[in-house]
Amino acid sequence: MEVRVRYAPSPTGLQHIGGIRTALFNYFFARANGGKFILRVEDTDRERYSDESLEDLYSTLEWLGIKWDEGPVVGGPCGPYIQSERFDLYKKYAEELVEKGKAYYCFCTPERLEEVRKQQVESKSEYQGYDRHCAHLSDSEIKEYLRQGIKPVIRLRVPTEGKTTFHDILMGDITRRNRDVSPDPILLKSDGFPTYHLANVVDDHLMGITHIMRAQEWIPSGPLHVLLYEAFGWEIPQYCHLPMVMGKDGQKLSKRHGSTAVRDFRAKGYLPEAIINYVTLVGWSLDGSTEFFSKEELEKCFTMEGIHKAPAVFDYKKLDWFNGQYIRQADDSRLASLITPYLQEAGYVKNPLSAEDADLISKIVPPVKERMKVLSDVVPLTAFLFEDKPVTDKAVYVAKGSDEEKTGEALQRGSDILLSGLKNGEKEESIEEKLTALSQELGIKVNGVFQPIRVAITNSTVSLPLFDSIRLLGIDETEKRLMRAVKLFEEN
Repeated sequence: MEVRVRYAPSPTGLQHIGGIRTALFNYFFARANGGKFILRVEDTDRERYSDESLEDLYSTLEWLGIKWDEGPVVGGPCGPYIQSERFDLYKKYAEELVEKGKAYYCFCTPERLEEVRKQQVESKSEYQGYDRHCAHLSDSEIKEYLRQGIKPVIRLRVPTEGKTTFHDILMGDITRRNRDVSPDPILLKSDGFPTYHLANVVDDHLMGITHIMRAQEWIPSGPLHVLLYEAFGWEIPQYCHLPMVMGKDGQKLSKRHGSTAVRDFRAKGYLPEAIINYVTLVGWSLDGSTEFFSKEELEKCFTMEGIHKAPAVFDYKKLDWFNGQYIRQADDSRLASLITPYLQEAGYVKNPLSAEDADLISKIVPPVKERMKVLSDVVPLTAFLFEDKPVTDKAVYVAKGSDEEKTGEALQRGSDILLSGLKNGEKEESIEEKLTALSQELGIKVNGVFQPIRVAITNSTVSLPLFDSIRLLGIDETEKRLMRAVKLFEEN
């Protein structure tokens, strides 16, 4: 049996971490088993549908390098792969269930349904939901409704007795009483639009889906979908409901925790390989210890057995760490092209690049790659090269454990040591040793000397390594900024 899995998002919002993890798990499972990864667009919610969301879906998967074997754009033998282009199919199969007695036409008006709901609430009825008013209409009654021009919906006839069980690869057998399944849910609306449940089951069957890997929030829909498969007489795919993605507070990951849209992570400067690696580890592991995987490695080693049952925590700091590691492994020429748009957007270099700007960026890459967590960090780290905004608050120069008086002396004497050494061609290690000795003489920590010097030169407490900053800035500009800071501390 060929493994066939699908990622079937609704284009009603941007691709988020939870959705992309589902896509990655399906994609890697297909690749590791020599199967097919199918993309299906479930766009029947026309009120919330947006072209922007659909474009974001395609661009996100493209950015991650996730190629679908069948689906929109690429086509395939089970198309079309966009649900709004499959309405005739849904109508056909819904009516097939009516003919088999597994579903029925319902002509109840919204007003009647609302009245029924109110009565059930007021009477505190144990039974809540549709009262099956149209479940046993005669042929003549149906014809009369149709003659009046009333368009019906089609409802599934859910058994009122017994239980429905389906097996989940992670969770085991899941059983629900039929009376607790949504009472006779609508399959086809009066306007011809299918509901999620009908379209989902029909499409999974017709597309030959063998394994359904989706979020655990869909578990309640499992028994209903199984009833639909049984009503059609179709083979039921294997289910694997994936663990929830949580924030560090134990709540489902949402915007209150930070960005969740992949587009936001991309804009901030996360690399696709870091996103793939870390997000795949949110709820899956190979051996409990290996952390770094390339996309190609995951395509070979991913197993369903490695998926965890328990909810998984998405740690933004851990992702930052992963991204920093991948930045440091990146080729310098690639990194130069990746940071260029951020420098252009900040107005620091021209667009298109001049030869001078390109040369400067190539010199910036080696020191910044050791300091960046995300690509956008290049802007604050290199701002001192493009704009001079001196720090006038003396407190910023003062390192922990020092004070303003010692900082002023450290800045003055440290500047003399630094400039003298640079002008005389002294080795950097020797200059560092003298600055360290100065800190000991002043009775302060090493940073009590280095911090004020860094702030004076880069106008920031967070900067590139000292000597890298000086090389990029030039000795003349370095001296000017140091003397300006020394003068600041000389003033009362």
